[in-house]
Amino acid sequence: MWLHIKRFDELTTLELYEILKLRTAVFVVEQNCPYMELDGRDQRALHVWMENAKGITAYLRVLDRGVECEHVAIGRVAVVKRRQGLGSQILKAGIDAARYMLHADKIYLEAQTYARGLYEKQGFRQISEEFLLDGIPHIQMMLDF
Repeated sequence: MWLHIKRFDELTTLELYEILKLRTAVFVVEQNCPYMELDGRDQRALHVWMENAKGITAYLRVLDRGVECEHVAIGRVAVVKRRQGLGSQILKAGIDAARYMLHADKIYLEAQTYARGLYEKQGFRQISEEFLLDGIPHIQMMLDF
């Protein structure tokens, strides 16, 4: 398993294609949720992913302060196969990237409500009531260092 962390302009066209393919498969097709997956924030993100010989196994992006909100933010957390620890592994890698590359003292995210436990295991706490985002229940969460 290999871990990669790159800014948008460091991605190869094949890496970008595979990242967008995974995100679209998970967030648009699997969740049957038509929305603007390409939101204009990728150009200002750290892209963090794990891969093996078969391709990308897990992905997330880390947004610097001021891109999504006033804090460093994590989003687009996606794994190919669930219940294998990949979500926890990629989340740990994203937290480390936020702390050491973007000097985060807090990390914000909007989690799908069903995944709350994944984030709580890493120290995130719920900071909002549940709300609908693109028809899917979400909560805002924060991790303080």
